[in-house]
Amino acid sequence: MSFEYPLNYYQFFVSFNMGDYYECHDLLEEVWLEDRSNHFIKGLLQLSVAHYHYSYGNIKGARSMFESADTYLSKYSGKHWGISIIGVRDHIHDCLNIIPQTRPAGELPELPVLYLNIEEE
Repeated sequence: MSFEYPLNYYQFFVSFNMGDYYECHDLLEEVWLEDRSNHFIKGLLQLSVAHYHYSYGNIKGARSMFESADTYLSKYSGKHWGISIIGVRDHIHDCLNIIPQTRPAGELPELPVLYLNIEEE
């Protein structure tokens, strides 16, 4: 069974996989504003914001957004809107384990890369 998703959702995958997390926020925010009860989209939105914060060194903001994303996505299991929830949550947990508690001197450790694709339900 195939499901039609909003165009911005499809565009989100391209932006996310390219590492353009700021654009991801804009794309998903439009989807979320149409249905604020959609905690799945809110979780992906927070995931994107977490990566964006980390990209410019805001570890406190990144940690907070990863935790928020995990909370929103914990309400789902299996696949939702074509995404493996466990895969995304595993990624979030991996990132939280890597992010330092305080800003270290020098460069931040690299976070693992997550590539998202819509999988058949």
